[in-house]
Amino acid sequence: MIHYIKGTIEAKFENGIVVETGGIGYEIFVPVGSSLYLAKQGTDVQVFISMIVKEDDVSLYGFPSESSLSLFKKLITVNSVGAKAAMAILSAVPDEQLKKAILFEDVDTITAAKGVGRKMAQKIVLELKDKLDKTELSAAGFESGEVIIPEGDSRAEAVDALVSLGYSRSEATEAMIGIKEKDLSAEDYIKLALKKI
Repeated sequence: MIHYIKGTIEAKFENGIVVETGGIGYEIFVPVGSSLYLAKQGTDVQVFISMIVKEDDVSLYGFPSESSLSLFKKLITVNSVGAKAAMAILSAVPDEQLKKAILFEDVDTITAAKGVGRKMAQKIVLELKDKLDKTELSAAGFESGEVIIPEGDSRAEAVDALVSLGYSRSEATEAMIGIKEKDLSAEDYIKLALKKI
């Protein structure tokens, strides 16, 4: 298995780049909008690789970081989400935004990707919500004090109230993530969160 390829970007093609290393040019599909796709020809890069082998095809999918690769691998575990659909999602939605969309069941953000309908987006949320680990929560800004809940949402009000009670923003936000109920008042969210902290 290939874990990563270090080399020079020699060319670009639709949805991918050609990276040359050791006299071999590897065609690698990368998310459009990623630092890899936006890099200029001649740039030295390290590309983290997922190799997908089918009966009639071997394709390389590349990412600028291991966390991005991990997110891709999680996406393709979802039934009916293939490598191409996963790449479309990662091309349309930045990693951190996608993690937040999954955690807060924001189906509309995920359907921004070409060819991804509501049913597929709901399936992604359902199957991946509990699979995002602590390091990914941290990467998505949960432990940096960033308010990631949409403004005007009563959960954001509840997080602010918990912070004023002396809890850290990361503790308050993490407690909010675990609450499955939707459209509650801030007061109800606070009561449920206090049981989890």
